[in-house]
Amino acid sequence: MRKLTKALLTSVIVMLGAGSAMADCGIEKGSVRILGNDFPAIQAVTKAAAACATGTVEVKTNLTKDHESLAVAALTANPAEYTSQIVANSSILPLLNDGLIRPLDDLVAKYGQGLSKNQLITIDGKVMAVAFMANAQHLFYREDILTQAGVAVPTTYEGVLEAAKAIKDKGLMQYPLGGTYKAGWNLGEEFVNMYLGYGGAFFAEGSANPAINNEKGVAALEMMKALSAHMNPDFLTFDSNALQAEFEAGKVAMANFWGSRAGAVTDAEGSTPEVTAAIKFAGAPTVAGGSIPATTLWWDGFTIAKNISDEDAEATFRALINGVTSEMANANPDAAVWLIQGFTPGALAGGVLASASANATPYPMQPYAGLMHNALGAELVEFMQGKEDAAKALADTEAAYIAAAKEAGFIK
Repeated sequence: MRKLTKALLTSVIVMLGAGSAMADCGIEKGSVRILGNDFPAIQAVTKAAAACATGTVEVKTNLTKDHESLAVAALTANPAEYTSQIVANSSILPLLNDGLIRPLDDLVAKYGQGLSKNQLITIDGKVMAVAFMANAQHLFYREDILTQAGVAVPTTYEGVLEAAKAIKDKGLMQYPLGGTYKAGWNLGEEFVNMYLGYGGAFFAEGSANPAINNEKGVAALEMMKALSAHMNPDFLTFDSNALQAEFEAGKVAMANFWGSRAGAVTDAEGSTPEVTAAIKFAGAPTVAGGSIPATTLWWDGFTIAKNISDEDAEATFRALINGVTSEMANANPDAAVWLIQGFTPGALAGGVLASASANATPYPMQPYAGLMHNALGAELVEFMQGKEDAAKALADTEAAYIAAAKEAGFIK
């Protein structure tokens, strides 16, 4: 999976030129019920899929930041509440572990002629998802603020700290850094990014045993704490929506932020032309002299639920294929780095492409990686609040992970 994901994501650097023409959906009947995250790229995909609705074809969507917590129960029902979940590297794992999504090989053969091989997420020889976009957290920065502070665009986290200090020392901003450090999933992801930047491994080789309580883990936490000193004191409440609002309000100068938000922070909504024109993008910084960006590469794509009728499965696949055409992608060029044949990347894709070309690491795809992520998000909070040291936080994380992994049968 790691090699497959790496190949898929880095393929955005050499985009294919042949597009597929928009066609009538041609669906006779069926119910299409889509669950997914709520951001512009997925909104664009589901809007195009909804165009397939007719008097005999129902298309409903539920786009919510809580999609991951809803998915397993909703797809376990028989029939499933949703016929598709739009997933990413991490959110597909619980569906695979519980056998809640169906192989797509027959549907791809019948209706997926416009898909490229790099879009087909193949696990154990079976196509289990169709990827349509790449994503990564990378450096967003205010060019005007850096210029006023007399600093260059940082390429390392050490440079980010120096730039933040220069901005504060010149009185340009009180809290020049932003981050998605909200307690829970977001905080866990920040550690994943930083720890990989230090060259860390999450598990002992060939096993599900944890391996984060070490010098690299401590160093990653200490860098995160140093960065947080330049953030709003409420940084543990900041998710992507909150950080986007900070950029739009002109309150932050730098952040390692999701590429999928590049269009939203530079559009005409919620900000001013002076602020949006000054926001620029670069690859994710490295750390501690390393050469690999401290970030993770992601894909987003769609799955088809197992516990639904074949009729609804076919209708859902065909509607979503209609949602991921080159016409949709080129009509929404700033919403994502689309993994779709015929898409021409624009300037807003630069940060994701730079991170991919610098060999950023794909998000871990082991079936137990989600349990580690959950433990990190819960157990690192007290360290970030200054209530315990890094070693204690990492020991607590490993203990929480081991308990969850034993319960799930990954560790005996």
